[in-house]
Amino acid sequence: MTFAEPSRECPHCPRLAALRERLRAEHPAWANAPVPSFGPIGARLLIVGLAPGLKGANRTGRPFTGDYAGDLLYATLPKFGWATGEYRAGREDAAWTPDTLALTGARIANAVRCLPPANKPTPAEAAACRPFLAAEIAAMPDLRAILALGRLAHDQVLIALGRKASAAKFAHGAMHDFGGGAPLLADSYHCSRYNTNTGRLTPAMFEAVFARLAERIG
Repeated sequence: MTFAEPSRECPHCPRLAALRERLRAEHPAWANAPVPSFGPIGARLLIVGLAPGLKGANRTGRPFTGDYAGDLLYATLPKFGWATGEYRAGREDAAWTPDTLALTGARIANAVRCLPPANKPTPAEAAACRPFLAAEIAAMPDLRAILALGRLAHDQVLIALGRKASAAKFAHGAMHDFGGGAPLLADSYHCSRYNTNTGRLTPAMFEAVFARLAERIG
């Protein structure tokens, strides 16, 4: 099964499209478009964040690239065999090109593919983008587990899997096994600078989630 990413001019969310157009005028060298997923469609692990960051993925065009969350995530993945190569955050201008980093057993997506104002998509915007996430999950033939980074991503994954948001409660380190061939749903606090600066999430806590996933899915 295949799936299509949203087009560069995706019109489904007027508020997000308006912000995208404004940023294209202000920062023409930035990506300023729906951010496609990164990693092989045959991956066993899908990592889902909520939405692109202003100076991260919205600027560079790759999930979790260009902000602190990516520094922690991409430093963690190689430790468990899910990435190889060198991660670089990306430069401020159009000369930035992808680095040698490659995902070997994981894929990274956002539940909402476009930058939302104040990093907060509305429920309607999340719902409008959810079919892309659901189609992506369905198109991954070897998917064994999904790691949701944050409660909002957790809720969107549940609904994309055809389950109620109340079917499993978000908790850092939780592993939700629905059986019947459904992928395991794992939870982690988002690897944002705010969460790490406040001590809500430490690198050791983050790595512990990946260690448990490695034990569960190999």
